Amino acid sequence: MCLIMTVEPGKGGQAFLTDMLEKIKKLKQYLIEENLETYIEVDGGINLKTAPSVKKEGANILVAGTAITVANDFKVIIDELKKSEV
Repeated sequence: MCLIMTVEPGKGGQAFLTDMLEKIKKLKQYLIEENLETYIEVDGGINLKTAPSVKKEGANILVAGTAITVANDFKVIIDELKKSEV
């Protein structure tokens, strides 16, 4: 598994760093070229707006902290994140 931090580590609730999308894309391409079966995990700023973008670029494990903890219903937001379209 490879972890890409999509915020500056250390504080919850930060905005997603959009320039990390290119890093996710490049890592995914490298894994394909080298025929490596590795998960790409992203951590930081993951919510219903950013989840589709990171999935599109190749991430398959998303860490969503604040998006879940501020939601009225944890299950609803988790289900929505899981089914967010690429």
